Amino acid sequence: MIDNGGHRLAFHVTEGDGPTIVLDSGGGEDSSYWKDIVPKLHAATGSKIITYDRAGLGRSEPVPGAWRVEDAVSDLRTGLQKLGVTENVLLVAHSQAGEIATYFAKENPGLVTGAVLVDASLPPLYTDEETARLAAANQPALDAAKKDPTEPRNRQLISVAESYVPMHKAYHRATWPGTVPATVIVSEKTPFDGSPEDAERWRDAAATFVRQGPDRTPVTAKGSSHDIPKDRPALVLEEIEKAARATS
Repeated sequence: MIDNGGHRLAFHVTEGDGPTIVLDSGGGEDSSYWKDIVPKLHAATGSKIITYDRAGLGRSEPVPGAWRVEDAVSDLRTGLQKLGVTENVLLVAHSQAGEIATYFAKENPGLVTGAVLVDASLPPLYTDEETARLAAANQPALDAAKKDPTEPRNRQLISVAESYVPMHKAYHRATWPGTVPATVIVSEKTPFDGSPEDAERWRDAAATFVRQGPDRTPVTAKGSSHDIPKDRPALVLEEIEKAARATS
């Protein structure tokens, strides 16, 4: 358990050598999301592997108020510092964790030596038009969540919604450091399988992100839903192993 600013966060460490691989799960998910991948990844790479529960999820304590990506970045940075991780970090970020990875890599380019972005939320998606569309589309789920606001996933959905529009308008302007290579895995179905227009914008955002900088490799997870680590775990393992070898 790591303390940061008065709240405690659960970090789970599998010891090893070489790059430290940090697995960060998507919105509403905790470290258990990676439970099937961690042992296989450790057997394949021998690396130190870290998973953690973001504030309010899993065993980590909640933080009142609107969700701020800056706070999430601070939680991750503090956890790594207190665990003695000072170099050669490979970030693996699924979905919403792509936002944390983007700001973390931008602020710590000397610490992060590579990333695997797994159907990650990426800055080019969030034009003013698309941000407004997504905020409206999330409203029914938000209304349902407010009926049981203490349930961890609902609590996170509510806190993210409080800051969603201004946070994503700012995120649209965020940049990924050119010194940090990234593998960008995109699912075939995207998070918006029921909305062809939004699904196409998600794919276009990933393609734009790849074009915007050097050392960015696109990978398509054919046949997969947004939950690529569940649908195509072998593909995710393969891409993480490649990235780990490249940073060794």
